[in-house]
Amino acid sequence: MNAEPLRFDTKIAVLLREDLEPWQRLNVTAFLVSGLGATVPEVVGEPYEDADGVAYLPMFRQPVLIFEGSKEVLGAAHARALSRALPRALFTSDLFSTGNDRDNRAAVRAVRSGELDLVGLAVYGPRNAVDKVMKGSRMHP
Repeated sequence: MNAEPLRFDTKIAVLLREDLEPWQRLNVTAFLVSGLGATVPEVVGEPYEDADGVAYLPMFRQPVLIFEGSKEVLGAAHARALSRALPRALFTSDLFSTGNDRDNRAAVRAVRSGELDLVGLAVYGPRNAVDKVMKGSRMHP
């Protein structure tokens, strides 16, 4: 068995706005990463199985790094993710007041890209590109 740590040439990162409540941070993170898992198949590993043969769903094959930053840092990260055409998911403040997926999509569609009130952003891509997108943010405590 190889004991060397596995290094990935890609990165999954979530950037949260620093003024979110704890429940909002968890909710936003869960929603954001679900988008990556649903549309970027290479981020998902193999299914799990315990010693009794009980099957479990597959999960991401690599860690998800969580960052935080100001509203301005989030806006700049969004612009950099767009300019690099990285796979991305977003969560806006409007989504806290909607109750379903249809209304969520309508709330995002109603606002121009540069005017979105972002509270969360998830990106996936080459490590160096994701690092550049996250510039100015800090690791979540």
